[in-house]
Parts: sequence; structure tokens; C-alpha cells
Amino acid sequence: MAKGNVLKQKDKKKKNEPSSKSKKGKSLSSLYAKVDRRKAKSISGAILLLLSIYLFIAFTSYLFSWKEDQDLIISTTFFEFIFGSPDIEVTNWLGKFGAWTAHLFMFKWFGIASFAFSFLLMISGVRLLLNIRILPLRKTFLVTFIGIIWFSAFLGLMTTRVNYLGGSFGYATKEWLTSVLGVFGAILLILVLLFVAIVSLFNPDFKAIFQKYFPKKENSDSTLADNNSFSQEEVIPSEKEDDESKALEDDFEEEEYEVTFKDDNLDKQSTENTEVEEDDTETIETPEKEVKSDDSFEVVERKEEPESEIITLKSEISEKDPDDNEFSIEVAKSEKELSDKDLNKKAEDFGPYDPKLDLSSYSLPTIDLLRKFESNQGGVTKEELEANKDNIVNTLANYKIDISKIKATIGPTVTLYEIVPAPGVRISKIKNLEDDIALSLAALGIRIIAPIPGKGTIGIEVPNSNPEIVSMRSLIASEKFQSSKAELPIVLGKTITNETFTFDLAKMPHLLVAGATGQGKSVGLNAILVSLLYKKHPSQVKFVLIDPKKVELTLFNKIERHFLAKLPDEEEAIITDTSKVVNTLNSLCIEMDERYDLLKSAQTRNIIEYNNKFIARKLNPENGHRYMPYIVVLIDEFADLIMTAGKEVEHPIARLAQLARAIGIHLIVATQRPSVNVITGMIKANFPARIAFRVLSKIDSRTILDTSGADQLIGKGDMLISTGNEVIRLQCGFVDTPEVEDICDFIGNQRGYPDAMMLPEYIGEGAEGASLDVDDELDSKFIEAAEIIVTHQQGSASLLQRKLKLGYNRAGRIVDQLEAHGIIGPFQGSKARDVLIPTDEALNEHLNSRGLR
Repeated sequence: MAKGNVLKQKDKKKKNEPSSKSKKGKSLSSLYAKVDRRKAKSISGAILLLLSIYLFIAFTSYLFSWKEDQDLIISTTFFEFIFGSPDIEVTNWLGKFGAWTAHLFMFKWFGIASFAFSFLLMISGVRLLLNIRILPLRKTFLVTFIGIIWFSAFLGLMTTRVNYLGGSFGYATKEWLTSVLGVFGAILLILVLLFVAIVSLFNPDFKAIFQKYFPKKENSDSTLADNNSFSQEEVIPSEKEDDESKALEDDFEEEEYEVTFKDDNLDKQSTENTEVEEDDTETIETPEKEVKSDDSFEVVERKEEPESEIITLKSEISEKDPDDNEFSIEVAKSEKELSDKDLNKKAEDFGPYDPKLDLSSYSLPTIDLLRKFESNQGGVTKEELEANKDNIVNTLANYKIDISKIKATIGPTVTLYEIVPAPGVRISKIKNLEDDIALSLAALGIRIIAPIPGKGTIGIEVPNSNPEIVSMRSLIASEKFQSSKAELPIVLGKTITNETFTFDLAKMPHLLVAGATGQGKSVGLNAILVSLLYKKHPSQVKFVLIDPKKVELTLFNKIERHFLAKLPDEEEAIITDTSKVVNTLNSLCIEMDERYDLLKSAQTRNIIEYNNKFIARKLNPENGHRYMPYIVVLIDEFADLIMTAGKEVEHPIARLAQLARAIGIHLIVATQRPSVNVITGMIKANFPARIAFRVLSKIDSRTILDTSGADQLIGKGDMLISTGNEVIRLQCGFVDTPEVEDICDFIGNQRGYPDAMMLPEYIGEGAEGASLDVDDELDSKFIEAAEIIVTHQQGSASLLQRKLKLGYNRAGRIVDQLEAHGIIGPFQGSKARDVLIPTDEALNEHLNSRGLR
């Protein structure tokens, strides 16, 4: 039985070995990743523009030279005509190839409609080379191809033989249609197809177009003036007048949703609506001279208030009642709802927002930067498996425990022996023999899983005598990681069954890492960061690295302008000072609150929905909206922070752990000593995902995992990960310091952002006394804040926080200074302060008069 299991494992290893085809595919994909997309677009655009000009000249010349060149082209083949005797002379301006190309398009294909191909190449080339959008490409291509086919068929009806008007396609279409429908039937069919195409593509409102050019002639205004008698009954509109008003309102509603024939531009649509409305109102309004008559009935539509329609009725009942009774009725218009096509118009015009555009030339690190460790050891031998199996069986037999089946699963560092006990054997009896089995096997780190979750077996994990190294290169190159669609994909190691273990940090959502010194904790943190660097663009994720040790994460300084985030005016992006750690964590809390405000205004529930909405250009950046990258906060040596800062650190971390999941801020907290003094109940409750490297006591294991087992690990990257449901044993991928350095050099040498991502400014309580008072020197950003307030005409501290990335305290002080210098009004409770300066010019004069500029 053991031999069969060993053979099965060898077959699995052979199947798991990558084929030569997959290696070639990966090399091609890595080569393609190095291609500069911008250069490719520029070259392609230039080629398309040249082809457009070439075709236009060839087609134009063909109109004058087709008689001379056609006989030469028809009488010879393509190769004889192009590569034949140079004595053959053509009159086309672009020579033989130009004559042959024009003959192909104009005579063999679509006739004079072929000029549209030159137009399509021209707008495509301008779009690629100059990034200028003349027309929407998809719709233009569709309309143009339909137009080419229609014009070719239409012009073909006018020809008696194949010529350059309709081409061979038009002539063949004409022959077939006339034979089936006759000449008049063919013409009618062509015209009907034109009408169907226009309606399908543009959906014009023919009624509105007809009313625009042929307005209705109604009774002149003099008919109202002739009616000098006004009775009480005339105040109530008749049924006929009701029908006319309803029809008028229906016309208005229809015109609001009008789609014009030439373009679906909303501005043109609104212009046409106003023109139609003005024409209609001219037939209804009574001149001002007639309002002064004795008895009058006036309907006035005011254009100054587009949100509502105001109808004013003026009546003078009799000479006995000299007072004018004015009765105003305000009819609120229903709010206009745009169609899906109008909602997506901005995305169609400009394309979806691309957060990678600022660093479009950025390329992911290559796999060659990681080392490939080849184990010279033979792994687990057959003799070792047999010996361990016999020792387990004999040890259990000594305590009168019979087993009915045993199975071995070989892993990189640990072999799992699964046993099925005989009926009637208690599981607790086997679990209590952990030390006895370890003694019989003479091995360190025996771990018994009784029972294995999801299986009816008991597992005994036995370390291999010759463990293998799991390289980070093999994990990154695995298909499971490369094809992962996770938001924050992380590959950590391999399980006992040699399966690559990946997970999504965004779904964890936070990670707690613990382990004794020298057991692989720092390597595990580097593996997490390297996983994200190999998968994400700098615009998609940012790191906040906190390293009280000052030496563990220094290599990542080189990628500051690409992936790191820091406080304003900080020199180093990697935080090592405890006071700066407190400010950074509180700044992240401010960032969290600001992001939740943006989610609230965008009516979304998480960062994925918000970013998708922003990419689709459904959120306006002028209202403070922005693309939000994920922020991964990595805190090493958390125990040292608790010892030095205590509650000042614990409070913001607890807030972030409780609330920051939905807005894309995720914590990775690592510590050497997982005691209850360091990992408090508040923190532990919000970190469902936990990683435990080897610890020194069962108490520490229970503190981090809520179960024993971490004290039985063998070290050197051997780890347990708990995701809330089960505990999985992994061998962490090994990534050495030179590998991390090469990766950071590769990224750092590429073009990056001007600086690291700036977090909101936070000023602690101790620094408030050093700030400037209202009566003393002004804040350094006072003038900039005043310009923002006047531009937006909104006097609020939250606006300054968003625009200037300030903390609440500093923004509040600037608001007080603005009030003191007469730029904004006093506090009004929940309402925003009044802005006393109307324009930027008035602000400049105000500041110059006070000597502030």
C-alpha cells in the first residue's frame, strides 16, 4: 500500500511539472509586458495616417486616370503588373501600386464610396498618434460601413455596367434586385433600407423636426383683444383648453427626451427645445399692451426658472372690485431622467478613467529577479516512509489501538500520515499519545490533528528528515497566482499536498502575524509585500510601512515614489519613530473618515463599487471624488509600539480594524510575543485571519490561534494560518534579502510619481501649542485656503481638509483666521459659513488692502 502511495505522489509531481509550451507562453507574455504601449500606439497611428493619405491620393487620381490604367490592370495579373516590365507606364499619381489599389477599391469593390475607408483610417490614426478624439470610433465605424454598402448599392442602380460609381458590388446588387423586384421595387427597397438605418442609428424625432421648420399657425393675438367681455365662467378653462394645455405639456415632455438627427449632443438638444418652446409661447402669450385692457386672460411662461413652470392668471372681475386678484400656480416639472445612453455618454466620449495612465510605461518585475532553489537532497525516501509507518502502527498497537487504514501524503517539509482507527477506538486516546509517537519516531514537532476537518481520519504530521526549500519564484510563477482575480492577491507558501496557497487580503480583511525570533516571520512579511509588487500597479495599492526595528524594511525605501504613502513634510516614508507612528495611524483614521464621506456621497458601499463608478466617469472630481487605491499598513514589532506608546497606538489600530475594511485600508500586524498584553481582546476580535510561526509555549499558540499547535512547528518558515474556519499548515516561500533588493531596484529605476502618496495631515495634542493663533502670524496655507473658499463659495473646514489634505484642527484654525480677516462670515450651526468675497479679483484687492499678499 505504501508503494502505491509513493508512485501516486511521483505521478502527481510529473503532472505538476510545467511543460515546455507553458514556459514558452510565459516567456512571450513577459516579453510582451516589456513593450512600451505608448510607442506602439504612436507608430500605429502614424502608419494609419500615411495609409489614409495614400488611399485618398490614389482614389482621387483614379477619377481622372481610370480609362488609361484600367486596360493595363485587367489584361495582366497582379504580379505581372507590379513586378513586370518597368516599361509599363501608368497615369495614376502613385504609380503602379496606387493604380492597382484604386482599381481594387473603386472598380472591384464599392466604387466611389471607397473614399470612406480613407476617412476611417484618418480618424483612427489621429486618435492613436495625437490622442485627439474627432468622433466616437465605434459608432463612426458602424455608420460608415453601413453608408459604404448603401451608397454602393444606390449608385449601382444608376449604372448600366461596372464602373467607379458603384463598383462591382453595386452593379451585382442592382442586377439581383432588378431581377427580383424590378427597377422601381429596387429603388423603393433601397430607400426603405435608408430610412430603417437612420431610425436605428440616430432615432430622430420627426415630429419635433417637422414642428421646427413648419410651425403651427394659430389664431392671432387680436382674437384675445377683441374679447372685451369677461365672465366668471371663463375663469374655469373649458375641456378644449384643457386638451390643448395637456397637449402642450406632452409636447414639452417629448421635447425634453428628444434625440436629434445629426448628433446625440445634449447641448444641441436643449437648444432645440428652447427654440420650440419659444415658438409655442409666442402663440400663447398676450402682448403687454393687451394686459392693460379691462378684462384679460393671460398665460405667461417664464423662462428664467427652468426647474418649474409658472402660470399666472390675472383677472379683473368687475368695475365694482377695483383690486386686481393675482392667482399664481406653480407646476413643478418632473425631474428629468437620462437614458442609459446619456449616462454613459462621458465614458463613450473620453473612455473610462484609467488610473494607470500616469505611469503607463510601468512594467511589473520579471521572474528572473527571484532565485530558483534546486534541492540536491533526495527528499523523503521510501525507507523513511516505511519506517515512520511501522513506528506509528507499533506505538498505537502497544496501547491496544488498532487501525484499519493508513495513508501518507508527502509535503515539502512535513509528511501527513492519515489513519483510520478501528471501530470503537476513542479519538482522545490517540490524541493523548502525541509525546509517545514523537518518542518512537525520534522527531521534533509531531502534531496530531484529531480529526481532520472534512475527513473521517486522524492526521499525524511528521517532519521530513531532509526538508525542501519552497522558493518564492515557484510560488509567483504558479498558474494559481498568475490567474488570480483577487483585489489584493497574496501567495504565501505550499501546503502539505504541495498545493500553492493563495488568498485575498481584501477579504481577510486584516492579518495578525506572530512568531518567535528566527522562525521566518520577517521572510513571511517580505513574501506578502513581494506578492503584491508582482501583481499590482503603483496606482492600485500603497504601503504604509512601520518598522520600529529600523532595519527590516529599509530596502523598500527605493520604491517610495511608486508604492509608499507618508505624512506631508516627512523625509522618510518608512516610519521608525514612535511619535510619528501615532500621527500616521491617526492620519489613516482621517483618511478613513474622508473615504467614507466619499462613499456616502457616491451612494456606494465599498471601495470596489466606488472605484468602478469613478472609472465609468459617473463621479465628478470637482466634487472631491477621486480614485482610491488600496492602502496596506504593515506594522512590524507591534509589542515594542505597545510598550512605548500604549493606548495611543491601540486606539487608532482598533478603529482601523473595525471600520477600514470597506474603504480599502488593510492592516498586517506582526509581533514576536503574542501575549494578552500585546494582542488585546479588542484587536484580536477584529483580526480573524492569523498566521503563527513557531512559538515557544502552548499559551502563546492559544493566544494567537485559539488552539495549540504552533509550539510543535519546526521553524524555518513552517507556519500555521487560520482564516476563521480551519487551521492550515504551510511552508512559507523563501525570499532572500538580495532578491528583495533586486526587485526594489527594478521598480525604483522606472519612472515614478513626483513623490509618495500624501496622507492627510494630523497634528497631535502636543503640537497644538506650537501652531499659530488667529492674532499672530497667519498659517502658511492661508492664501491658498482663501482662494479655494472664494472659488467654491463654500466656507467649510471639510472643504479645506479635502482640497489641502489638512487635519481637522489645522483646517479649523484657518477657518477662524479667514473669519477674522473678513473673508467668511460667522459660525451658523449646521449651515456652511457665508463667503463675503464674491470673486477672485475682489479677494486680491481685499488681501492687498490688508497687506496680506
